[in-house]
Amino acid sequence: MPNNKCKNRGNKNKEVTMTPSNEKDTPIQDYEDDDIEEMQEADLKKLIRTLRSSQKQILELHKSLMDKIENLSRENEILRRNQNETKQLVQQETVIVTEVKNSIDQMKNTIESLTNRMGEAEERISDLEDREQERIQSDQRKEEEIRNLKHIVRNLQDTIKKTNIRVLGVPEGMEREKGLEGLFSEILAENFPGLEKDRDILVQEAHRTPNKHDQKRSSPRHVVIKLSTVKHKEKILKCAREKRQITLRGSPIRLTDDFSSETLQARREWRDIAQVLRENNCQPRILYPAKLSFVNEGEIKTFHSKQKLKEFGATRPALQKMLKDVLHTETQKHSHQHERR
Repeated sequence: MPNNKCKNRGNKNKEVTMTPSNEKDTPIQDYEDDDIEEMQEADLKKLIRTLRSSQKQILELHKSLMDKIENLSRENEILRRNQNETKQLVQQETVIVTEVKNSIDQMKNTIESLTNRMGEAEERISDLEDREQERIQSDQRKEEEIRNLKHIVRNLQDTIKKTNIRVLGVPEGMEREKGLEGLFSEILAENFPGLEKDRDILVQEAHRTPNKHDQKRSSPRHVVIKLSTVKHKEKILKCAREKRQITLRGSPIRLTDDFSSETLQARREWRDIAQVLRENNCQPRILYPAKLSFVNEGEIKTFHSKQKLKEFGATRPALQKMLKDVLHTETQKHSHQHERR
């Protein structure tokens, strides 16, 4: 009986005994109290080792779980902080976006205001430009009217002076004995004996100009002789040009037309050009009141202005080359005068 009982225990132990190949992989079995009492010492040791190994695994698993829980807690905290930071950033961005929108609205309003002001300024500028253009046109019309009036006055003066002869170089006081009319008769007798006997030549008036004598003036005042007709004046001046050397009591004098100051200036402006033409045998003459006449390629040409002469010279290369320097000098003079004004 005892042997059977031991056999039964042995069999029963065989049924509950585990023989794992690896203790770490051995599953934990459930043992009843009776089973544990019947187990042998070796089996109990083995069971204890298995329990210890399982306890160790449980501890390691618990530690691993705690580490994971701690990591999850940290990650959760980080995530929470990130969420807070994200919320703050979102709030800040919202504030910035709002400020940007407000700034854009202000800029739009400013741009709109500036655009309106620019439009108003452009309208004012346009009005000012129109007024300036009107003023310029008005000034141009006035200048043209002034030029026309000056031309009319000049023509009137020249018309009044058309029968006059101007005598240059008669000493002051010489007229005291015979008077200016007597001196003019003496000039005709001394230089043009045939004309002196012409009874049709009548002196209507004689005077010096300017009327008041300036003691500081080195040269004598001019004598103006007003004749009855233009024909007689031109006849005397023609004789003077042919004789060239005119004298009064042996002293040289000059006989010229009596022109307005403007006409005299216009005639003077032809002098340099006339001198160049004379040097090239073009027979230049300054005609009444201020026209230039000369011979070019066998034809007599007459010009009222230098501009017309330049235009004509552009069609005649030889003449253009001849007058190139003197016309260029005249252009520079006019340019400097304009700058001074």
